[in-house]
Amino acid sequence: MPHPLPWYIAGPLIGLVVPALLLLGNKPFGVSSNLRHMCSALGSSRLEYFRHDWKAQGSWNLAFLLGIFIGAMTASSLAPVASVSLSPETVAAMREWGLTDLSGLAPVELFSWTSLLTLKGVLLIVGGGFLVGFGTAYAGGCTSGHAIAGLAGRQLPSLLAVVGFFAGGLTGTHLLLPWLLR
Repeated sequence: MPHPLPWYIAGPLIGLVVPALLLLGNKPFGVSSNLRHMCSALGSSRLEYFRHDWKAQGSWNLAFLLGIFIGAMTASSLAPVASVSLSPETVAAMREWGLTDLSGLAPVELFSWTSLLTLKGVLLIVGGGFLVGFGTAYAGGCTSGHAIAGLAGRQLPSLLAVVGFFAGGLTGTHLLLPWLLR
């Protein structure tokens, strides 16, 4: 499995995103707004959320999504191969939940086609996708938009959203996930 970029490369690159967007004409940052833009461009206008003039915003959002894809492919092909180190406590907890194949970046029992094609897998993926979609629409943006651009702009709604994202993530990890996997 590819190893992520070292913190001393990835951190400064993420930090340069906000000033770069300001220099490019105060462009918005966030993946959820760009996915909304793509869905509108592809004709998903049956839902009110996707009914907006995507042409008026130009091709910035679509270029942003393409850049994410190209950047991820480039980084994964250039990064050295390494294994993920987990603490013994985490490994023990995951084994307690029935996750035994911890050789990759994510447990195979959760992230594989065979597990996805089960009732539990469909419920987890579809339910999780629905909750993420609802949360980003309700919070007015996604984790990347609020945590990177919103906090850099010292916006109180972004701070509240990030606190909510972390509270939800911790609740899901420590309460919901163990209950669902048992």
